[in-house]
Amino acid sequence: MFIIKFDANKKSIESACQMIKNHSNQNDFHRNSQDYEIPLLDIVNFLQESWKKLVAASIVGTVLGLMGWFFLVDYSVQYILLNNNNNISSNNNSNSNNNSNSNSNSNSNNNSNNNSNSNSNSNSNSNSNSNNSYALDLVSWKALQKSLPNLADQIISEGKVPEGQAAIYKTMSDERWWQKNITPSYVLSKADTKDLAGIGKDLDSASTTILTLILTASGPSKEQAIDNVRSVAKFLSSGSAYLQLRSLLNGYESQTMSTVADLQQKISSTQVEMSYQQERVRQLEDLHKRFPGSGSAAQQVVDAKESSAKYLPLQTQIIAAKNDINASKEVILRLQNRLEQIGLTKTFLEQALPLQNQTFDGLVLDKQLLELESNLRAKLGKDDSNGMQLLNELHSQLLSIQVRFTKGLEANSTPTSSGKKGMITWTVGGLVAALFLMLFMSLGGRVWRSVKSGGVKWGSECK
Repeated sequence: MFIIKFDANKKSIESACQMIKNHSNQNDFHRNSQDYEIPLLDIVNFLQESWKKLVAASIVGTVLGLMGWFFLVDYSVQYILLNNNNNISSNNNSNSNNNSNSNSNSNSNNNSNNNSNSNSNSNSNSNSNSNNSYALDLVSWKALQKSLPNLADQIISEGKVPEGQAAIYKTMSDERWWQKNITPSYVLSKADTKDLAGIGKDLDSASTTILTLILTASGPSKEQAIDNVRSVAKFLSSGSAYLQLRSLLNGYESQTMSTVADLQQKISSTQVEMSYQQERVRQLEDLHKRFPGSGSAAQQVVDAKESSAKYLPLQTQIIAAKNDINASKEVILRLQNRLEQIGLTKTFLEQALPLQNQTFDGLVLDKQLLELESNLRAKLGKDDSNGMQLLNELHSQLLSIQVRFTKGLEANSTPTSSGKKGMITWTVGGLVAALFLMLFMSLGGRVWRSVKSGGVKWGSECK
C-alpha cells in the first residue's frame, strides 16, 4: 500500500500518480510472464491425452514410408564389361607412304632442286587402338562420355529410338547420368599409385588403363532393370562404334576434298621440271656427239648434284640426267596412282554416306561398310595393286573398329540385381513426418480452442 503525502504543490500530486501507474505496469508484466510459462504437468497431461494419436500417426507414417519405398523406388542392377586387350597390332598407320621422295633434283646448273617430295603419305593414321590394344583408354572414354549423350539425343530427335526403349534413351541423353552410372575401374587405384610412386614412370600408363566398366541402371521391376542395363551396354558398344565410323568417313571425305588439288599441282610441277631435265639430256647428248672423246677421261667419284659435276665426263652427266628424268616419272606415276585411289575413295563414300544416315547402330553400319568394301574389291582387276592397297587399308580399319567394340567390350557375367535400396530411409522419413504432422495438428487445435474460449492461454486459469 502506498501512503501518499499530499502537498499543496500540484507537481507533487502528479508525481505520486505516476509512481502508482509504474507500479501497476510492473505487476502486469510479472503476471503475464507467468501466464506464458508451460508447466511440466501440462506437458505430461498433453502426452497422456495425445499418446494414442501419436502412436497411430507413427504407424501410419511407417506404413506410408514402406509403401512409398515399394512403389516409388526402382530396382537397381549392375553389369560389368571387361575392357579387353585384343593384341591387334592394327596400328593402321597404313603408311601407304607413297613416299615418292624422289627428289627430282634437276641440277640443271641452276640447282633448281625442285624436290617434288610428293610424299603422298596417305597415312590415314587411324591408330584405332590409341597406342594400345585396349578397347578404351582414359582419353577415349572421356570423349565418349560427352559424345554418347549427344548421340542419344540425336536418335530421340530423329525418331529412331528402338521400340520400347524411349525412357532409357531419354535417361542416356543426360551427360550427368553417364558420369554417375558408368564407373571405370582402373588397373591401379589411387592408393596403389601413391604406394608405388617411387618404382618408375611405367606405372603412369597402368594408373590410367581401364580394366572394367561398371554399368548401373534401374527400373520399376527387376526384369525391366535388367533390360535397361543390357540396353545401356548395347548402346555403349554400338554408339561408340558409330562415332568411330563417322569420324573415319569424315576423315576420308575431307581427304578427298583437300588432296586432289594438291596432287594435281604436284603433278604439274613435276612435269614442268621433267621437261627441263629432258632438254638438259638433249643438250648433253649434242655435246657428246661434238666431243666424242670426252668420255675417255679418268673416272672419279663425284656427286652428280654438286656444282663440280659439270666437269664430269659427258657420258656420266647424261646418265645422271636420265636418272633424274626416271625419278620424275616415278613421282608422277605415284601421284597419279594416288589420284586413282582418291577416285576409288569417292566411289566408296558415295555409297557409304547414305548408309551412315540410315542407322545409328555402329556395329550394323560396320558390317554394311565391310560388304561395300568387298563389292568394290570384286570389281577391281586382279592386277590393280593400287586399288587393292587402298581397299586393304580400309578393310583393316573397319575390321579393327568391329573387333574393338565387340570383343574389346565384353561382359564376363550376367547382370546382378542389388534389389531396392533405401528402405530404412523411407521408413524413418515417413515415421518422422507423420509424428511432426500430428504434433503440429494437436498443438494447433489446442491453441485454437484457447482462442475460441476467450483468449485463455495454455497453462493459465481465469481468475
